[in-house]
This record gives sequence, C-alpha cells and structure tokens, in this order.
Amino acid sequence: MLERLKRDIEVVFDRDPAARSSLEVLLCYSGLHAIWLYRIANYFFKRGWVILPRMISNFGRFLTGIEIHPGATIGEGLFIDHGTGVVIGETAELGDNVTLYQGVTLGGTGKEKGKRHPTIGNNVVVASGAKVLGSFTVGDYAKIGAGSVVLREVPPYSTVVGIPGKVVCMYGEKVNRPEVDLEHGMLPDPEMEMIMCLQQTVLMLEDRVTQLEEELKRKYDSESV
Repeated sequence: MLERLKRDIEVVFDRDPAARSSLEVLLCYSGLHAIWLYRIANYFFKRGWVILPRMISNFGRFLTGIEIHPGATIGEGLFIDHGTGVVIGETAELGDNVTLYQGVTLGGTGKEKGKRHPTIGNNVVVASGAKVLGSFTVGDYAKIGAGSVVLREVPPYSTVVGIPGKVVCMYGEKVNRPEVDLEHGMLPDPEMEMIMCLQQTVLMLEDRVTQLEEELKRKYDSESV
C-alpha cells in the first residue's frame, strides 16, 4: 500500500510543475484524495456492497468536487489536475497513465443498461471541459481538446477537437516515448479553418462579380456608341 501511495505522489510530480513538496501533494491535491477514496469505495463495491461505497463516493464528491462511481475501472497512474467537476461513470474503464483536467465527464448518453460509458486507453489526455459520452474506445496516446464533445470512437495516437468531436490529427508513426504528452494547448482549430475557407470563397466570388460588372459595363457602353 505504501508503494502505491508513493507512486501516486510521483505521478503528481511527473505531470504538475506546480507541485513542490510531498507534504503539499499529500494535503492539498484533491485529485489524489478522490482517487484514494475511490479505491476504498471500489474495494467494497467489488464485494457486493451497494450503499456504503456510494456513500464513500458521495463523501468524496463533497470533499473534492470530483465524482467517481465506485464501479468504474481505473488503471495505474491516473492524474486528475485541479479536478472540480470531473465525473467518471459506473462502467467507465481507464487505462494506465490517463490525465484528466477539470470539468471532464466520462458519461453515458441514455438509460441503456450494461456498458454505457467510454473505455479510455493508456496515456490519454482529456483536456478541460471535454465530454466523452457513450460506450466506445478512446485509443492509446489520444488527446481530447478542451471543450470537445466526443460521441464516437477515437483512434490511437490521434487528436480530437470540436463539437461534436472530430479527429483532426493522427500521428503517422508510433510515439516511442514513455512519458505522457501533456501538450494539449496547441491544437488545430477546424472551425477557424472552415471560416478561413469560406472567407477565401467569398473574396473570389466578389472578384468574379466585379469582373462581370465591368464586362457588362463595357458591353453597354459599346452598344450605346
């Protein structure tokens, strides 16, 4: 247990440059507290308890602002940065070294039974305010941009942005790096690209209209003469 706690603290130091001391991390990181409370709740949930693990989960939400259902499956190395508003549903599955920022929801889309929450692969980064909704897989090393709403499967080594989320970048080769890529701020903007394309089209049409007007004017002047 002590080794696991040590590993949890090391994860914070690996991914948060603001962490300065083990005592600070131990006392002040709500994401860490939420994970520890989840593990206690999950222990009882797996043994058939219902009310007690849900009460522990509710206490964790009250204490940290993070709601993790005790039935969720979470791998090693989860890091929840800041964390307020994070929700992880009952049938969600998270791989190793997943990073979640504040406001992330791993939820369902209806009242269906069984598997209804997403499966998140290894080394995935889900940025602030992103919503991943439904029973599908987000592949390893994927990145979900801030504010995105993802409703379908995400391939490995890809970047998804927008509402609904669209894959805008896929790495052509395998990433041979053991560390988690946290660079989620510099992402493509498909909406801006579309606006720029429309602007270029409008300019071309304006030039064409001007050209036609000049031709008609010259034709009218020649006929008048």
